[in-house]
Amino acid sequence: MKWIYSVVGIALLFSCSYKKNKNEMDHPVASPVDSLKSYALSNSHGVSMNVTNYGGRIISLLVPDKNGKLGDVVLGYDSLRQYLNGNLYFGAMIGRYGNRIANGKFSLNGKEFQLAKNNGANALHGGPGGFHKVYWKVTPIRDGNALKMTYHSADGEEGYPGNLDVTVTYTLTDKNEVVIDYEATTDQETIINLTHHSFFNLAGAGNGDVLNHELIIDGEEFCPVDAGLIPTGELKNVKGTPFDFLVLHKIGERINQLDDQLQFGKGYDHNWVLRKKGNELSMAAKVTEPLSGRIMEVWTTEPGLQFYSGNFLNGKDVGKGNIPYNYRSAFCLEAQHFPDSPNHSNFPSAVLKPGETYRQKTIYKFSVAAK
Repeated sequence: MKWIYSVVGIALLFSCSYKKNKNEMDHPVASPVDSLKSYALSNSHGVSMNVTNYGGRIISLLVPDKNGKLGDVVLGYDSLRQYLNGNLYFGAMIGRYGNRIANGKFSLNGKEFQLAKNNGANALHGGPGGFHKVYWKVTPIRDGNALKMTYHSADGEEGYPGNLDVTVTYTLTDKNEVVIDYEATTDQETIINLTHHSFFNLAGAGNGDVLNHELIIDGEEFCPVDAGLIPTGELKNVKGTPFDFLVLHKIGERINQLDDQLQFGKGYDHNWVLRKKGNELSMAAKVTEPLSGRIMEVWTTEPGLQFYSGNFLNGKDVGKGNIPYNYRSAFCLEAQHFPDSPNHSNFPSAVLKPGETYRQKTIYKFSVAAK
């Protein structure tokens, strides 16, 4: 296994191998964005991934198909600086609170907190200045084929209470796994819900829609939502609904059925309640792309999984290879606590107290179908 460290505008040489990514040489970044950096990991099977310190984003992920051909399966851009003004969430680390909080409000110990709003009346993915918009401190872990990212979120940032110290570690294993380990501590009682937001297309980024991808989600219930995509508080059984992915279905098989829930999100954009015991690490979902044979499993310690079917992609994002990312040309599987949990006492608690350590693990594991 090896790692490569690349920097835009700054050459930092180490005793091991070093090179600049081609897109950095072709698209040099001038001040004031010369703080952009990228880091690369690869394993013994040729699987490789690139990460930028801006938003902790995975900006490329090359995995083999059934014929051994490598393909980039995450949406993104050809140059680092395009991420500054591009899609807010491509490949990003999300926090302090992934997903939506109704009216940007929640209460702790009788005190109400008002968060920054960035999704109509609601707060989404930590607000306009959430973790997807900050520069993370990244440290390569030479012997572990990993990157450790840290960020200090100050008390009051985006309206959240408490100084929060976050560590996220990306590891690329020889089992073709992208392992994401999260830890956080606070000096005041606060809420936290970290997740990862890569947009996947297992046929390859920009290679058509994902409606023929085959999906299994290990969840018997999901969270119905209102027109603002805020959970109603009900946990509804998936049986007999287009939300039943307990057995394999194509993503597009039932996506256009006349169902209020699907209409609200223009498709799937909902949280599934995973079948599991406590915070055990278990498989939450499995996706297969039939033509390439690529398979992705999602394993997590989290209680919920947000499945989003790319409903708000509209071709305005022109990505890698100058290809527009059109409607439903990617999917997201975001391991998480439930949306708007602070406002629903029946949802798993997202509260973190001083002296406690927030921990979660999510794994994206890649393989190919047998020929």
